[in-house]
Order: sequence, then C-alpha cells, then structure tokens
Amino acid sequence: GHQCIGEVFGGAVVRAGEIVHGKASEVTHDGLGVFSGLPNPMRATRYHSLVVEESSVPACLAVTARTKDGLVMGLRHRTLDIEGVQFHPESVLTGQAGKDLLANFLRLAAGRLGSAL
Repeated sequence: GHQCIGEVFGGAVVRAGEIVHGKASEVTHDGLGVFSGLPNPMRATRYHSLVVEESSVPACLAVTARTKDGLVMGLRHRTLDIEGVQFHPESVLTGQAGKDLLANFLRLAAGRLGSAL
C-alpha cells in the first residue's frame, strides 16, 4: 500500500540500494497518525526491494518515517485520510510497537467510518 500511495500521487517507486528481507531497522517518525504514542525511534521489520524515492514525493504527501540512512518508511496525505508504511508492523520482529501501530490504524479507521455514517 505504501508504494502504491507514493506512485498514485506522483512519486517514483525505484529499486532500493539494498534488498532487505526480514531485517529489523531503526525507524524515526513524526509521532502522528498511526505513529501516535509509539517509541521514537522504533524497531521495524522490513521486507522489500523497492522504495519510494524521497526526492520524488509530491507536495500533497508528507514523509512520516525514515530509516537511519534516510529511506522513506512512511507517507501520509496532507488533506486526505490516507497513510501507509513501508515496513511490516505485523511482524514479530517489529514487536509491541507494531501491534500499537495497527491498533492506532484500527482506531483511526473506526473513527473515520463512524463520521461517514
């Protein structure tokens, strides 16, 4: 979803400099949206060979999370209820922060669904 969000709004999805499969990395984030209340930095498990190139991220998207070496790990639309992460919050290697991120997502989605009814 994260890469799709980047591309649909005009960003470029490119080959990563390094293919990562099952690697836990330190990720810093903005503490908002799905990242609300999470440790910062947090450990996140990565499985990917493509990334959204930061220099191509359009103005309508905010970069919300990055690895230590600057790879985009989170995007949020500035005006629409759209948000995604590059890493796998469901992975056991991501730990409690991943569970809390998913709980934040469900809480936000439920609130948005309720306001649409």
